[in-house]
Amino acid sequence: MLAVFEKATGKPPVELGLPSTGSENSKSPREILEIFLSMRSDSALYNLPHGNFMVLSHQEENPMHPRSIFVMDDIFCIFVGTLANVADLRHYYGLPRQATEAMIVVEAYKVLRDRAPYPPDQVVKDLDGKFAFIIFDNRTNTLFAARDREGNVEFEWGMAKDGSLVCSDDPNIIRHGCGKSSSPFPPGCMFMNGSGLTSFDHPLHKVRAMAHEDDKGNISSVYFQVDLFSRIPSIPRTGSASNWADTATVNGGQ
Repeated sequence: MLAVFEKATGKPPVELGLPSTGSENSKSPREILEIFLSMRSDSALYNLPHGNFMVLSHQEENPMHPRSIFVMDDIFCIFVGTLANVADLRHYYGLPRQATEAMIVVEAYKVLRDRAPYPPDQVVKDLDGKFAFIIFDNRTNTLFAARDREGNVEFEWGMAKDGSLVCSDDPNIIRHGCGKSSSPFPPGCMFMNGSGLTSFDHPLHKVRAMAHEDDKGNISSVYFQVDLFSRIPSIPRTGSASNWADTATVNGGQ
């Protein structure tokens, strides 16, 4: 799968663009899309506003981590992997037995957006399984991505030549498209445009970017990890849609 969001929408962490070695190899979103489509003839392309897009392919799919997409009420979700507690989640959200993992994640997002009295980290924490997902809400221009706490499913992100955010479960696509301006998406974390990168197991601790330097002192790569020695001041959690935005901002990563 592949998802690309222009800079103003994706709001990628600035640290993704720090590596100076090999950054000249990054490509434009259109070039990245062409590379992906040339490698996967079965691709289904979903064009979104402002040049954003999501693409799903089942080629070279890991049978243990199947890919799926679900679209409802202008919400697009690509889900990779499986959830072990599907039955419990269907019951909790009042969904039919046919509801897939992608449908469950979209419903969880809608509850958070519209009426939940708890923050997004609590909902993602309730997902038991091996997964990575990307949600884009076209109505609110909200991007929401997460990866399971063990990092069982391949999931990487990077910056295209124009600063767009690029996400994929194929590391080769990220390398070809973003060069060194890329990194594994940190396990146990979620990302929302506007509020940043957060650990859903440790939502009150910052997620920091760690840089690796080469022998010449140039930043060669960046990775992200939870800083358990830092703590973000918390505020009382009072329900409604405003809490969804406010709490996410307080818990935001960097």
